Amino acid sequence: MKNTRSLVLVLTLLVCVQTFHSQEKIYPGADEKTPSRAQYFSWINNTNEGPTEAQTQINLDFFNWLKQEYGMQLDIYAFDAGAIDGKRFYGSVKSDRFKNQFPYGLDSIYKKATDIGIRLGVWGGPDGFGDSSEEEKERTDQMVDLCRDYNFALFKFDAVCGPLRPEKEDAFIHMMQESRKYSPDLILLNHRLGLNKGKPYATTFLFGGAETYVDVFMTNDVTAPHHRAGAISRGLVPGLQRLTEDHGVCLSSCLDYWDDDLVLQAFNRSLILAPEIYGNPWFLRDDEFPKLARIYNVHRKYKDILVNGMVLPEAQYGPNAVARGDEKTRIITLRNLTWSPVEYQLTLNKEIGLTNTSDVKLIQLHPNEKYLGTYNYNDNIPVEVAPFRSAMYLVTSEDYDDPLIKGAAFNVLRNVNGKSVLIDVVGEPGSEATINLDKYNDYKSALINGKEDKKLVQGKNIKLRFGGEQLKLDPNRKLAGFNEISIPEDAEALYEATLFAADNNALEVRSLYRSGNTSIPEVRKARDAFFEQSAFVDRGIWDKNLFDGDMATGFWPSKKYDIDLRIKKGALRLDLGEVVDVDEIIVYVPDYFSLHPLLREEGNYVEVSTDLKRWETITYLADLKSTINIHKKIRYLRFRSQSQHIVEIEGFKKGKPLDRKKWRASNLFAHPIAMPAVKSWKSEFTLNEIPKGSYLSVALNGKHGEEGAYAAAKIGGKLVGAPDRAVSYPSNTWEYVNAKKDSNYTYYIPLDASYKGQNIEVFVMSYDKDNTDFTPEVWLSSDDDANEKIRVELFPN
Repeated sequence: MKNTRSLVLVLTLLVCVQTFHSQEKIYPGADEKTPSRAQYFSWINNTNEGPTEAQTQINLDFFNWLKQEYGMQLDIYAFDAGAIDGKRFYGSVKSDRFKNQFPYGLDSIYKKATDIGIRLGVWGGPDGFGDSSEEEKERTDQMVDLCRDYNFALFKFDAVCGPLRPEKEDAFIHMMQESRKYSPDLILLNHRLGLNKGKPYATTFLFGGAETYVDVFMTNDVTAPHHRAGAISRGLVPGLQRLTEDHGVCLSSCLDYWDDDLVLQAFNRSLILAPEIYGNPWFLRDDEFPKLARIYNVHRKYKDILVNGMVLPEAQYGPNAVARGDEKTRIITLRNLTWSPVEYQLTLNKEIGLTNTSDVKLIQLHPNEKYLGTYNYNDNIPVEVAPFRSAMYLVTSEDYDDPLIKGAAFNVLRNVNGKSVLIDVVGEPGSEATINLDKYNDYKSALINGKEDKKLVQGKNIKLRFGGEQLKLDPNRKLAGFNEISIPEDAEALYEATLFAADNNALEVRSLYRSGNTSIPEVRKARDAFFEQSAFVDRGIWDKNLFDGDMATGFWPSKKYDIDLRIKKGALRLDLGEVVDVDEIIVYVPDYFSLHPLLREEGNYVEVSTDLKRWETITYLADLKSTINIHKKIRYLRFRSQSQHIVEIEGFKKGKPLDRKKWRASNLFAHPIAMPAVKSWKSEFTLNEIPKGSYLSVALNGKHGEEGAYAAAKIGGKLVGAPDRAVSYPSNTWEYVNAKKDSNYTYYIPLDASYKGQNIEVFVMSYDKDNTDFTPEVWLSSDDDANEKIRVELFPN
């Protein structure tokens, strides 16, 4: 009887506990109407080795510079994998590993972040509670202390670290309850956790399970003029749920048109974390940072009303169009996922969420800003969205207090208290525009391209003339078609032209070259901190390591997760940058293991050329220091096999070292002997005008097989390769491996002003006999550099 009573008491207590949990009001850190929080997280800036205190301080200096110069405020800076926990392990702030990475703990980082107005977050796993009550308490106290002592705003818990054991779910719940006593608004990102009782304590779920590292995890599924067509084609969360995590926008690889991607993330989906970026935003060009800040600033200005969204009819507004805001102000995001411009009709009424009111202002906010006019309620206004771009519009019956130029497109670069206002007015080359300034009384003086202009701040019209030659044709258009031809006699040279134009460097290195040098100290330091971290250097993923005089660095084919990244065993290629008279080329490896698969004192072959058309084979003996006797003028070298670990390559003439500043190398592309062409096409045309920043997009529509088709050109008889392609050429990647695709490649061939009027021949070669039924097209594509800009500087009263 006594045992029966005890059992009944236990069961009653269990029911009470369950009832308590079911009745407990749980606030998961945010709700559907909580305004978004602007976030950066450090994945891809560091990988599983984790961040360091020194690098984090430098990154925070970058965000502080953005705030001081452009007014951009970040809400959350989140450490990603490796700060405390890591892949398949749970860490501790008391561990030697953590202390090596953060010698002074989190105190100095917390102080700097707080001074900037930023709160911290961290990646980790949901468990780590060990097998004893002592271990469970230690893990709980550690996570709670992050909130109590450092005001953490976010926990990102990922099953990559490890699953939550069912028997530890109560411990997980207790940890979250205690953490939110100190950080009531603590966001918990649920990355594939499979929670049960603990699910109500998670703020978000992962949208589509997708990560957004471009051409690693997110790629184009169609041909397109840039790499981010796949990113900007992402759909909407069912019901526009905002307590979702879409992994943000990766700024590390394939950066062109990043702003179209971020506009959709921030204003179209507008989730609880928005705008959200990760990776290496310091890789952007100096002239792109104002746009980054502008997106963040506009979002912050309207964040309270961006929580309300409605999906617009696809028949009228295109795929996944959304209007957000209140009854007086709506922000509309549209997109165009085709090769040609698309016109949509904006209806200024309840269809987009407006109440009945007059004097409705329509202002384009992206890709450029533009005052489109003031209209009546119910008016239908046509707007055009450029190919494979997003667009954003503000519709409002309220006062618009941002700087506003009427009469031309423009971009607000800086609008910060205590500083002059900077605006770029944008126009087509050779065009004219008559502009005036809205709210001109707010300013005491103005400069136009550095010269004082009083008319602008007096409310008068002024005429601007944009430089350059006026274009007669659309800078984005389809060019001539392709005809099937016999395999060209110089098919191998065309193949090599593209391979020598391309590279196999890490995607981040390609981004650095794309953006060029920076004049901003904070940007330069953040870039240097990334590229100089030992985890990056030790991977051997940048060809410049072969030419730096340092035998501790090198460049070799990466092998990640037992995936061989080489195409058909690959081939080492070396480009000296120009035709050079060479006596010897010397290749160094650090040990005999690194020499593999070559054998010491065994003959090997290298082919050399000056023009990619005629090749000569030279024999050399392999060793730790392999000396190749050349004694002639060459530019290109192609090795039929390569050592697995090369640390340096030098050249000499009469015993004196050659200048290696222009030297480049690749090591993943196939040797032509493994790539016989099986089918070929040709397109031929002349361009009588070449816009700035324009390039040929050679689109291969259909299935061609993995690495089964390549494109190249002859312009004025000169071989011209395609240095870029979507999906990206294979690279020795920094994190995980390049995505592989068997269809819809697009090759990009930059155009130079000197090509004007010259005969242009574009060739496509197929190398996969089972996949030759695809259709090549060539398009002229132009980026925003095709427009001219005039700088306006305004000085507030």
